[in-house]
Amino acid sequence: MSTTHTDRLRALLEPLAAQSGLDLEDVKVTRTGSRRQVQIDVDADGGVDLDAIAEFSRVVGEALDESDVMGSGAYVLEVGSPGAERPLTEPRHWRRAEGRLARIHLSDGGEIVARVLEADEDGALVEVQPVKGRGRAKERRLEYAEVARARVQVEFNRKDEQLLDEAEDFADASADDDAPEEGDDGAE
Repeated sequence: MSTTHTDRLRALLEPLAAQSGLDLEDVKVTRTGSRRQVQIDVDADGGVDLDAIAEFSRVVGEALDESDVMGSGAYVLEVGSPGAERPLTEPRHWRRAEGRLARIHLSDGGEIVARVLEADEDGALVEVQPVKGRGRAKERRLEYAEVARARVQVEFNRKDEQLLDEAEDFADASADDDAPEEGDDGAE
């Protein structure tokens, strides 16, 4: 059975990602001039920070240098996360997108924009946004088999109530810190 270069890379990288507590999301090898570029996307519940990406990049670099998967030619290694507008192709992607808005292309040819409320192994509960702001949002259960493709949408003007509440709590705490304590006239 023949395996592709990407398959061999995945076989090397998946155990390394699992040991690092990461999910290997994507591996691409492209040619840029005389070098090959290896692009690796990883993710985890709660997201990945730069320290985790840097450490995984170091581990991957060592593993690639010790193996013959890349051959003797030069390559450039890039490790990152799937990004803000990630495609939703696995149940874990839907779970990680809870609270986010997604553009969902349905298998029957339809398209909806919906907020992901909950997700499990079989499907997701979404809140379908009204068209052009008319009407009210409606909850709908989508089985993954109904979805042809879906992608998280970036929201620039979302007013997240929880974040607003936290900002108000922070502002209240800051105001309390500035207030003089009892018996303190504020003079120094």
